[in-house]
Amino acid sequence: MTKVACQQTWVDGEVSEGHLPDKRLEKRLRQVFDQLGGAMGQTIPRACQDWANTKAAYRFFSNRRVNEHVILKGHFDATRDRIAAAEGPILVLQDTTEFSFRREKTEAIGVTKVVNSGKDKDGRPRLHTVCGLLMHSSLAVTMDGVPLGLAAVKFWTRDKFKGTAALKRKINPTRIPIETKESYRWLENLRQSNALIGEPKRCVHVGDRESDIYELFCLAAELGTSFLVRAQTDRLAGEGDHTVMAEMAAQPPCATHVVEIRNDKGAAVAVTLEVKFRAINVLPPIGKQKKYPPLTLTYIHARERNQPADRDPVDWKLVTNLPVSSAGEAVEKLSWYALRWKIEVFHKVLKSGCRAEEVKLRTAERLVNLLAVFCILSWRVFWITMSSRAAPEAPPDIAFTSLEVKILDRLVPDKPSDNTPTRGLGFYAVKIACLGGYLNRRRDPPPGNIVIWRGLTRLTDIGLGLSLAAELVGN
Repeated sequence: MTKVACQQTWVDGEVSEGHLPDKRLEKRLRQVFDQLGGAMGQTIPRACQDWANTKAAYRFFSNRRVNEHVILKGHFDATRDRIAAAEGPILVLQDTTEFSFRREKTEAIGVTKVVNSGKDKDGRPRLHTVCGLLMHSSLAVTMDGVPLGLAAVKFWTRDKFKGTAALKRKINPTRIPIETKESYRWLENLRQSNALIGEPKRCVHVGDRESDIYELFCLAAELGTSFLVRAQTDRLAGEGDHTVMAEMAAQPPCATHVVEIRNDKGAAVAVTLEVKFRAINVLPPIGKQKKYPPLTLTYIHARERNQPADRDPVDWKLVTNLPVSSAGEAVEKLSWYALRWKIEVFHKVLKSGCRAEEVKLRTAERLVNLLAVFCILSWRVFWITMSSRAAPEAPPDIAFTSLEVKILDRLVPDKPSDNTPTRGLGFYAVKIACLGGYLNRRRDPPPGNIVIWRGLTRLTDIGLGLSLAAELVGN
């Protein structure tokens, strides 16, 4: 039993054969997954343990025949298969995150933005560029919040795109073709996700305010898919004599909805929202009315009934092309949008669990290859965490090998209250979490991503120790 064999079940599912140009590169990719997955958050030398494996990993990430597309191809295929096996609508969550790195020379990586770090002694602003990469990802999740995998990923720096803020100084950005703007990534990911999944009517693409793009609405209509995004722009409506927000202001609330939020002290607070919705004829931007047609979209507004004294009121404004004909359907769409937070959690696992911003690779190409590996490792942690909550009675072999199950049974004793007849995925996820420091007290919440990734790392070390013991002292 080798360390690679401990992980082969899940690695084989996420690394497809034939996508890398060389069998040796495929073998090395599997070893990289094994090494980094078994030492999540550690440096490459510490994960690889010796100079030979460390050098081989560095050579893999710098190989010109290796890129993020071939690394992620197997995972994309596995995501498509998991979606096909799942039931119900699939939410495709889109979001952008930044990775910042400390480098003396930024040219080999690129920059993400310029920030003002204060003023010098003469009162002049201190401006410096932030070295780093940006990643725009599309994460497919079920209505239970289980992440089925990535459906599209795009990496870039702002050496090519200057952003909307720079364009505004020269021309109205609404008159610029979307293909020349950085926000085109939203359309690219929507198109790529639809092509991968192959069931456009089943997908609902969810995004924050940045995705309130008229071209995205038109592309969704063209591809026959759905979207649900946070509204930001007050567009022209009707015959062009008023705006969407003016029409929604005249619409009376149709229902109330109680949600639970956290205040500044972390305490749960029940908030009553007044909900209203309306199907509105929306016009394209003035500079693009000859290119794009008007669309009938549904706007949903949910605002806190009473003005709180210590914070801003909860105020959600959503726009969708999904049919909404009742207050219940409007509330349903609010709950769907609330699942957008799952992609934020995925990015947190990527940065905190894998410590993606602490790696020392020197070029953008090498960093992107490593981040592609980290994306799959982070997804696996998140998937185990959420799957164990949504389907605790699922068979544990979908996530763990039989040897890992035996190790957990031997190493983490059952509690006296563990009289569950089905020792499923949720049962063993708790055992994994206990290895990572989870106390498993009666009133503790379900284990989260942090204790899961710590437990998986420790389980890998224990499996390696077991294999070495068998070699040294015999079975």
